[in-house]
Amino acid sequence: MARDWLAWHDDYDQPGSALAARLAEVREQVRAALDRAPTGPLRVLSACAGQGRDLIPVLATHPRRDDVTARLVELDPRNAAVAEDAARAAGLTGVQVVVGDAAVTDAYADLVPADLVLLCGVFGNVSDADVRATVGHAVALCASGGTVIWTRHRREPDLVPTICEWFARAGFTPVAVGTPADRVGVGVHRHLGRPRPLPPKVTMFHFLPR
Repeated sequence: MARDWLAWHDDYDQPGSALAARLAEVREQVRAALDRAPTGPLRVLSACAGQGRDLIPVLATHPRRDDVTARLVELDPRNAAVAEDAARAAGLTGVQVVVGDAAVTDAYADLVPADLVLLCGVFGNVSDADVRATVGHAVALCASGGTVIWTRHRREPDLVPTICEWFARAGFTPVAVGTPADRVGVGVHRHLGRPRPLPPKVTMFHFLPR
């Protein structure tokens, strides 16, 4: 049976749940990334953005909110509608919610390289090979000095240390890698190198069947 990605978000509202703890940590890291971002316009990308809970509430109260142009890409139109409503309610005119395949590079072509890239809820749902490929594409998605925030479960075999190695080989330095809840990992890496051109019409990952 296919997963209901609208219902999946319900655990965010359960105090003490792993998803609630992950969400709190991701939001804190988003806030910190915005705090250290350079002055001037900022670009933010969120792949598999769901209902926009990682980003929209932080932007709503952040001093840099009006500097941000953000694109949230989400395949489920129901979740995208929730994100769109939240962005409009917060008056975030720079936030665009797109219903589409977040795995395809064309979804981001006109907003790269970005100052903040969110890959939350991706690495735990794709093959190890696709995780590695997506880390490689992060070099094109992320501006020099920009931040990538990602998540991955820490069930055995724990891939988080290997993901960190892949980011290092791609020219990123770790900012934080934590486990805010049992078997939940949140990673933050900054891009130290120069961004590569983003190849067109490339599918970076495929969600595994459930």
